[in-house]
Amino acid sequence: YQRRVRGVNPISSSPNKQKNTTKMDPREENVYMAKLAEQAERYPEMVDSMKKVAQLGTELTVDERNLLSVAYKNVIGARRAAWRIISSIEAKEVERNENESKITKVKQYREKIESELTNICNDVLNVLD
Repeated sequence: YQRRVRGVNPISSSPNKQKNTTKMDPREENVYMAKLAEQAERYPEMVDSMKKVAQLGTELTVDERNLLSVAYKNVIGARRAAWRIISSIEAKEVERNENESKITKVKQYREKIESELTNICNDVLNVLD
């Protein structure tokens, strides 16, 4: 049990410590948000934050490039895993001569995932231009 003494934060050892109230610039804020999104495993949000950094017009630092890479790698990785699973299901449905409407549904779903992959790849290429 810790008692709070006026002006002393029980967590901090220094009394009357001032909070840093300086505002982050947009680059710093977006890099910070990308790191938060990474910790929360929210990669689409990480991509959005890093796209904003890339669009500032200055060259990315090594750390920023790595964040951008991690963000896109994870967004793409999830779609690739989905594509592999759906492609496998499609092949099994065809092999078993399943009902044509099932095969059509699986094919449409695979094509949807392929379209998402294409869009994400084009997006990263546009960011890098």
